Amino acid sequence: MRVPLSWLGEYVDLEPGTTAEEVHAALVSVGLEEEDVHTFEIAGPVVVGQVLSFEEEPQSNGKTIRWCQVRVAPEGEKAADGGEDVRGIVCGARNFFAGDKVVVTLPGSVLPGPFPIAARKTYGHVSDGMIASARELGLGDDHAGILRLSTLGLDPEVGTDAVSLLGLDDTAVEVNVTPDRGYAFSIRGIAREYSHATGAAFRDPAAAVGLYPAGEHAKGFSVGIDDRAPIRGRVGATVFVTRVVRDVDGSRPTPAWMVARLKLAGIRSISLVVDITNYVMLELGQPIHGYDLDKLAGGIVVRRAHAGETLVTLDDQTRTLDGEDLLITDESGAIGLAGVMGGAATEIGPETRNVLVEAANFDPVSIARTARRHKLPSEASKRFERGVDPRVAVAAAARVVQLLEQLAGGKADELGSFHDASDEVEPIRLPEGYIPGLIGVDFTDDEVRDALAEIGGALTEEPGALLVTPPSWRPDLRDKSDLAEEVARIVGYDRIPSVLPVAPPGRGLTRAQRLRRSVSQMLADNGSTEVLSFPFVSEHDNDLFGAAEPGGVRAVKLANALDATAPYLRTSLLPGLVDAAKRNLARGLVDLSLYETGTVFLPGDGALGSAELPVGAELPSEATLAALNAGIPHQPRHLAGLVLGNRLEKQPGVPPVAAGLSDALDLVRQAASAVGAEVRFVQGRHQALHPGRTALVVATGADGSETTVGFAGELLPALAAELDLPRVVAVFELDLDLLLDIAPTEVVARVIAGLPAATQDLSLVVPADVPAGDVLRAVRDGAGALLEDIRLVDDYRGAGIAAGSKSLTFALRFRAEDRTLTAAEASEAKLAGAARAGELFGAAIRE
Repeated sequence: MRVPLSWLGEYVDLEPGTTAEEVHAALVSVGLEEEDVHTFEIAGPVVVGQVLSFEEEPQSNGKTIRWCQVRVAPEGEKAADGGEDVRGIVCGARNFFAGDKVVVTLPGSVLPGPFPIAARKTYGHVSDGMIASARELGLGDDHAGILRLSTLGLDPEVGTDAVSLLGLDDTAVEVNVTPDRGYAFSIRGIAREYSHATGAAFRDPAAAVGLYPAGEHAKGFSVGIDDRAPIRGRVGATVFVTRVVRDVDGSRPTPAWMVARLKLAGIRSISLVVDITNYVMLELGQPIHGYDLDKLAGGIVVRRAHAGETLVTLDDQTRTLDGEDLLITDESGAIGLAGVMGGAATEIGPETRNVLVEAANFDPVSIARTARRHKLPSEASKRFERGVDPRVAVAAAARVVQLLEQLAGGKADELGSFHDASDEVEPIRLPEGYIPGLIGVDFTDDEVRDALAEIGGALTEEPGALLVTPPSWRPDLRDKSDLAEEVARIVGYDRIPSVLPVAPPGRGLTRAQRLRRSVSQMLADNGSTEVLSFPFVSEHDNDLFGAAEPGGVRAVKLANALDATAPYLRTSLLPGLVDAAKRNLARGLVDLSLYETGTVFLPGDGALGSAELPVGAELPSEATLAALNAGIPHQPRHLAGLVLGNRLEKQPGVPPVAAGLSDALDLVRQAASAVGAEVRFVQGRHQALHPGRTALVVATGADGSETTVGFAGELLPALAAELDLPRVVAVFELDLDLLLDIAPTEVVARVIAGLPAATQDLSLVVPADVPAGDVLRAVRDGAGALLEDIRLVDDYRGAGIAAGSKSLTFALRFRAEDRTLTAAEASEAKLAGAARAGELFGAAIRE
């Protein structure tokens, strides 16, 4: 909302010299956000001049200019810039005559742009200034000719300061009006808020014409509200006031002060009658529409649109209407979209002589939906959808009639109508002591009462409570907490202390939160970089990475996706990591270790979005909420990683070490270690991974049960090439929530043994298709309690080993807690492990 200070000063006392910055500061203190300051950006000597004479001078370029003699100061007196009273000025316009009074910008002045004015030689003359058009002054868009002051109804003395004459010295402050403060979309509302902030006397402009002025019960003009089946239980029009003004002279110019105020408020001047309706809308916050009475066919009926009905609106667009659209109609059909835009059929033009003034109050939800449906935001809909004071319609209509009489020569007619079916405002019960207890400030009873009375509330005492009836312009005040906010706002936010709340003992991070942080910190400490990717992916990426086997993956598709190429919610974190790797490779970062934790979206077999959403202000039922909740997909938190390039960079005397699957497996071990879980790897497969270099990650639970929690592997070389990635790209993905469920709630640290260990190696020949991990577990189980550690150190297939077999070498470490082991005891345990592997897999000790 833009508020010219001269206009604001009519309804609230502004101290002399009050600046826009001071007004902004006052409004901010009561909760309005400052946006900008607007001026006409005119400086220097700009005066009223009179054209004494001119000569037409055709030019070689086909253009004809006028060499004008213009008086810019009373005869014999110096001009505002200290120069002569008569100036020679070159002008290209041809819409003026000798004797016309015009606006002259003298050398040294600056017009909006900025456009500095100086004496300059042009078309063979020295033009000592410029005769200005309305657009050059910032008053409008007309640039077809210069501004003749007679068209504004002005006949000032030559030499008069044109800036103050035309209201170009005014300034407007702009504030951001939040959706709950619709009343602040008016000079009336902003003046009231400034009064709250500063204590300055407020004069209600609605009261200036009377809240219920003469003519309130004007009769004779037929108006019907035909909304028998209101949308969502809300009647479309609750107030509808009409007044008739006859013998209006629409050709009269809009006064300069009104043009300037409208321009500063962000509305261009159109014609006198239309400008008056816009002016009153800005002044009182009540949208007004004017009809050419002679173009109306009968009375007015407010109703909903019929199927297939059309309307040509004032912007000359033919609009197909929806059954929810609220219309203004006459006997000929639709003549306006209620609360949004009027129709072209009854548009007011220069020939209009009789005007029907409409001031109504429409359902905010209906107006908002209509404006969005037709992509037709307007100044009227912006106010209606936030809520307009239903009690101000009569005063607004009377104010329009008043201005039409004063400025357009019209005569008020008794013909009109008055319909008011608005609900009475229900009082709010405010318990004693509620506001201090909620806000945390010891407001006195008098402060509470004074603040509520200041915002327009009607107060009634009752035992232990105060009944507060909010004013009609505050539909946002619905319960006692709203009243508490108003008291805090009016008394002053600075009264609320800044106190850091103390967390109750025993609270903090949950176990899951703590372990997730431990995992992330562990990976970061070991050189990986955490990334955050968008959860939106393509159907192809979900199908490729979201399942081990080919086939469509069930995924959630967004109804209004930000990117049409990625309309699905992810079922895997790997697409985001792959995109991050591609982006970093393109920027020259060729050695990467990335990880991400985040949710994936795994819908079940139920229908997604099966519940029908309520419309508008209707609240969902319990059944609807249950259906909506049932359609929410399962959203487990996953952990995924990607490595490529070199794990160890090339250094003097040290060759580079390429990263690969072993590094991805190490990252998995680190993540498991951070939560105290034990994992092992078994041969697996995944459609996006190399078939011989893919492992399933199996975690052991506290009860000894094993659960697959993810996978790791290298991307298929062909897929890596397709994605513009190196040949070797290792990835992993874990169901982090599942891993945390399996992880032990308590991790017992292993005792550090004080006795020496015995180490031995064991080489076993087994069939080539037997997994090394299964052989390792067999040896460990057979070796018994003395075996402290076992690791696979070699997998050999070649000379000396029969075809179809392989040699697996394990490094074993034995230790007893109560004695030093002998070599014989260690060997006995080793052979027991080998025997167990022989029983299960036919393993033989390699000679």
